Amino acid sequence: MIMPGLGSRILVATQPVDFRRGMDSLAVLVSEVLREDPFGGALFIFRSKRMDRIKILAWDGTGLCLYSKRLEIGGFAWPPIRDGSIILSAAQLSSLIDGLDWRRLSASVVKRPSRAG
Repeated sequence: MIMPGLGSRILVATQPVDFRRGMDSLAVLVSEVLREDPFGGALFIFRSKRMDRIKILAWDGTGLCLYSKRLEIGGFAWPPIRDGSIILSAAQLSSLIDGLDWRRLSASVVKRPSRAG
């Protein structure tokens, strides 16, 4: 399973993409459409039109990686189709990959601790 590093950004492209695209074509999409650096360490998640498939593009420091999954029953929970991307937490990514509704998860807002002194 793909595990983002601490502080890694996880972005979901909200527009469906042609799933015949490979990693190089998806990297161009990240650069030109999402205006992000595909080699910057973030995870980029892409959806299919049928909502049952997912592709994740990641740079691991030595090369591009492409993760793909198809659900045999049902579909993934996706945000509404619009331009751009949305950001997920690591817990939301894990739920999405498992086919669960990640939209039901929300991170707690925690105030930064004051310095002990």
